[in-house]
Amino acid sequence: MHDILAMGTRAGSLLKARGEKIAVGETSAGGLISASLLAVPGASAYFAGGAITYSARAIRGLVGISTDDMRSSGVRSSSEPYAQLLAQAVRAKHGRITWGLSETGAAGPGGNPYGDPSGHSCMAVVGPVNLVRTLRTGLDDRVANMWAFAQAALALLVEALEAAPPRQP
Repeated sequence: MHDILAMGTRAGSLLKARGEKIAVGETSAGGLISASLLAVPGASAYFAGGAITYSARAIRGLVGISTDDMRSSGVRSSSEPYAQLLAQAVRAKHGRITWGLSETGAAGPGGNPYGDPSGHSCMAVVGPVNLVRTLRTGLDDRVANMWAFAQAALALLVEALEAAPPRQP
């Protein structure tokens, strides 16, 4: 738990220093990413909002991505292209903000309907730097995977923030 809190603190400090905001869309991490960012005092300076898009109904209602949109673009859940689409959609849903962060995967104990095993997660950051990554823990432990997914997504965010060019006034 302390690793994701430290990572949330680091990301929050970087966002505050840059004067930028973020929105988060997560599935298998179940809110741990958002909670880590919100645990930092003063989080309202950088956290615009988020969504746990765990079902097709939530994806459609909270970020505006329909199954028809996904089908027509050839994107499936729990994939890098979907993680990027989710990060873009959650960012757009929150207005004029700089960053979108997403996570989508299969926490376990079984895999998902797309053939991905437990411990599979894709995450994306969109903004001045765009990054997409896949993590496979090899674990069937749902809770351990949720923590690992949150940690990896926050690490990806910190990587993007540290690589981003200085903000233009």
